[in-house]
Amino acid sequence: MGPDVHPGPLTASVPAPGTPGGAAGRASPRPVRERLDAILAAVIFALFARTFLFQAFDVPTGSMEKSVLTGDLVLVNKFVYAARGGRLLGRLLPARELRRGDVVVFRFPEDPRRDFIKRVVALPGETVAIRDKRVWVDGRQVAEPPSAFHADDAIWPDDSQIAESRRRRDQLPPLRVPDGAYFVMGDNRDDSNDSRFWGPVPAAFIEGRALLVYWSVAPRSSAAAATGGGRIASPIDWLRRARFDRVLLPVR
Repeated sequence: MGPDVHPGPLTASVPAPGTPGGAAGRASPRPVRERLDAILAAVIFALFARTFLFQAFDVPTGSMEKSVLTGDLVLVNKFVYAARGGRLLGRLLPARELRRGDVVVFRFPEDPRRDFIKRVVALPGETVAIRDKRVWVDGRQVAEPPSAFHADDAIWPDDSQIAESRRRRDQLPPLRVPDGAYFVMGDNRDDSNDSRFWGPVPAAFIEGRALLVYWSVAPRSSAAAATGGGRIASPIDWLRRARFDRVLLPVR
């Protein structure tokens, strides 16, 4: 992502008639330098924008359905939380504090090389609990976002004889969120690897707020993938699977 950059004019310095060198003047190196300066400026701006302003992420799983689908390409606002810690960037750009309900992209605490997308459920210092799939914060049941859903009607009890990966899906004893961390969950509550299993996300790991879906392509069906033999899909197939109704759709 970068601005429109207009390189300097490609002209040569030609001495006026009658001046020394007027008959065979050499082209000035300035136009070359100006073009290189323009390219360098564009690269620097693009790197700055990717680091501090916006970045694109693709969504490979369905843990945030129905708000964000598998195959969505999401644009992330990286400066919206710049005010945290009183950084200079927070005074230069429109920023705000992270809120409950925000959909955020963050580095996975157990493997920072991976990026996850989830919804913030509880803030620093709050106590979160889950009872029979229902979320409670500071002793009060919180209203679920419209996009949150449960695909499985079964409720696992908090029984030590049941695998923790199952009972923690539906039951979570009261947990105080540490200062400087956030408790996150996927909207697809029964199929999401989130804070119920590996704990709150440190604020330093949060990369930004999901802003909008700028492009979306439905995954290939398992049958098509099997017959395709792992080959790259053709442009026609890629366009056929494009979900144009999701282009520029805000993430809420």
